[in-house]
Amino acid sequence: MSRVSLPAKPRILVIALRRLGDVLLTTPLIRSVRRAWPEARIEALVFADTAGILAGNPDINGVVTMPPRPSAWQTVALAVELWRQYDLAISTQSGDRPTGFAIVAGRARIAPVDDRLNGRVKRRLLQRGVAAVEGVHRVEQMLHLADGLGIERVPELVAPRADTFRGMPAGPYAVIHAAPMFRYKQWTARGWRELAAALAARGLTVVATGGPDVAEKCYLDEVWAGANVTRVDGQLNWPQLTGLLSKARVYVGPDTSVTHLAAATGIPVVAIYGPTDPRLWGPWPVAGLSEPWSATGKIQHRGNVWLVQNTLPCTPCQLEGCERRLESYSACLDELPAAQVIAVVDQALL
Repeated sequence: MSRVSLPAKPRILVIALRRLGDVLLTTPLIRSVRRAWPEARIEALVFADTAGILAGNPDINGVVTMPPRPSAWQTVALAVELWRQYDLAISTQSGDRPTGFAIVAGRARIAPVDDRLNGRVKRRLLQRGVAAVEGVHRVEQMLHLADGLGIERVPELVAPRADTFRGMPAGPYAVIHAAPMFRYKQWTARGWRELAAALAARGLTVVATGGPDVAEKCYLDEVWAGANVTRVDGQLNWPQLTGLLSKARVYVGPDTSVTHLAAATGIPVVAIYGPTDPRLWGPWPVAGLSEPWSATGKIQHRGNVWLVQNTLPCTPCQLEGCERRLESYSACLDELPAAQVIAVVDQALL
């Protein structure tokens, strides 16, 4: 496809109105745009609670934020503010709201579109409608938009800038992030404690991270009760967390945004996956995926990432746990033995 024609120093808006991990997985597209138009002013439109994942991103000149649940008035006010402010607006989603913002913000507009009546209407309002691609990794979906722009793909995740903080470990250490956003992605408290003990026995200080949410803190209080770990949950911003991760000997975590961030720093990462399909959402190694993740496998290794699964017949179901709800248990994770995870960690530490 021919390259989109833009002025010499264009203003470009990339719209990513999704969760933290999704926004991070948008950065290869943003890097592709930056390489194609190095003199551009590139801004991102994201939800306010995800903006931190872009802190210090060298490919971005500014971030526009909106509330995660905006009122109709807030949505209209932002649309008016954005009206034709950009030479190019890129929606990374086919939904009505992000595509609508692209249509009002850009003189040239591109977005993924579905092959339905709604998508066909949107295509008429876009300079380029890119067919929505299903069944591929989220990063691959982003790079498909680079193809639609007629620019070269740059499949590199870009982490926030790395900052230090008071209390950084002095010696070698491992980082564990035990708290995913939803219950159905949780491993067992016993498994995390056994893993922490094994890492300590290998001469590593174990640093446990987590967010500031009260419910998450209560969960981590239970997980780490009696464990020999240094807790920093709720204490770090995204650049500080990036700084912590970037110097760790190894990181272990579930399917969560912090696991994607750890992979982007280039350190050895052990990702514990349950219902989630790694073909779509597996961590993206720092050098990219030369071979796609398989749907299932006790141990998979790509670049700086090792992915661990308990391969039950239903794994991965891509559902919200065994009870089909966010607070459900997942048998594939509840039955995953700590010994399997520890064995993979030992591989990552070599």
